[in-house]
Amino acid sequence: MRRATVFTAVAPLILACATSVSAQEPSLAHKGRVVIPESAIERPEDVGVRAHTPYQIFVLADREKFGAQPNGYALPEAVAAPNSPPVPGLGFETPASIACIYHLVTPVTGCNPNTFKTNPSGGSKAIGIVDAYDYPTAMADLNAFSAQFGLPAVTSTTFQVVFAGGTGGCAGTDPGNDAGWEGEQALDIEWAHSMAPKAKIILVEAASSSFTDLLVAEDCASKLVAAAGGGEISNSWGGSEFSSETTYDAHFKKAKIVYFASTGDSAGTEWPSVSTSVVAVGGTTTSRVNSGTTFGNFIGEAAWENGGGGLSAYEPRPSYQSSLPKATHRLVPDVSSDANPNTGVWVYDNNPTNGCCWFVFGGTSVASPSWAGIVNAAGHFAASSTAELTTIYAAYASSTNYPADYNDISYGLCGFYDGNIAVAKWDPCTGIGSPKGYVGK
Repeated sequence: MRRATVFTAVAPLILACATSVSAQEPSLAHKGRVVIPESAIERPEDVGVRAHTPYQIFVLADREKFGAQPNGYALPEAVAAPNSPPVPGLGFETPASIACIYHLVTPVTGCNPNTFKTNPSGGSKAIGIVDAYDYPTAMADLNAFSAQFGLPAVTSTTFQVVFAGGTGGCAGTDPGNDAGWEGEQALDIEWAHSMAPKAKIILVEAASSSFTDLLVAEDCASKLVAAAGGGEISNSWGGSEFSSETTYDAHFKKAKIVYFASTGDSAGTEWPSVSTSVVAVGGTTTSRVNSGTTFGNFIGEAAWENGGGGLSAYEPRPSYQSSLPKATHRLVPDVSSDANPNTGVWVYDNNPTNGCCWFVFGGTSVASPSWAGIVNAAGHFAASSTAELTTIYAAYASSTNYPADYNDISYGLCGFYDGNIAVAKWDPCTGIGSPKGYVGK
């Protein structure tokens, strides 16, 4: 999240908080607030130099009755005993409920996260996750998350952590832990695995959050995913655009790999999501019934008010966007999916600084790894991001395929200061929309 002012910390990780539920976005009527980790704050001196993490955390107001740890970051769902499961009946999104909403499994009426348990079962080859700093309990946390939701466990064969740097880019040393980036990594690996549980997950950890180090990690991830036969790489990080950004776009152009990036959690555009060689993923709100016997049932989907998007300042207009309204430069997002922390997704992260263990996360950081997993499970394995984007926009241009393959999000707004609204077909809040099944991806 881009911020011009840095606020005084109220906990080791948190610099800001906001009232949770906006009138524009129907939610589950939980009372609480959204907290923004320090890693998500972009300072003026960071532009063009350092990345931030586009995720946010929802904290219920009455967390004490759930036994939360008293450290401000711990959510009501993060009970004091390690490995405690998510509190039942709250209606936040699970791997199965997201799969149901997006028709990745046979859907049922309501796609209720409290009752629906059918997970995606596909995936192959590899998904690379690029983040900064080390996550020492990554495999254990991913397996705790998987056990809770009935996903297959990972092993040293199906999950790999690599320190970027050194000779060849994949021989770095332990960069140390950062609590905010650890939360990002937990989110990324768990939701890529959720959508493509049979794909190998390769977590590549950069030496720092500088663009220089993250691009070393990107090159390492590209090498490892290509060696695994191809696949996808998700980048839930970015920053405000800068004039020399196009000189770095070559890092997202390795054969047999499709790159994804979050568009950010505030108004405007961010790099690398605006790169013409990246699938830019924006955010939506999933709306659910907030009372009565059908509490938690899915109602519909709208734009998320904080999702990033718009017209790039520096990236040229790509040919695959010829079906969009005429523009001089690259338009983002391309696609979108659930991102609102008020109706967010479960994440497991056992970190002494943050508290243990269950959290509700939102932000376009949710959408990027989810989309990487969905495209992986679709099994088409495009030769490049450009090829994948050509497929996406070809589906969009077809009056028959578009409504069959995508949910057109035509309600809501984003970017308060930009005045963007969701409309029929493509818009700067949700792109061409959210996924509906695996065709056209």
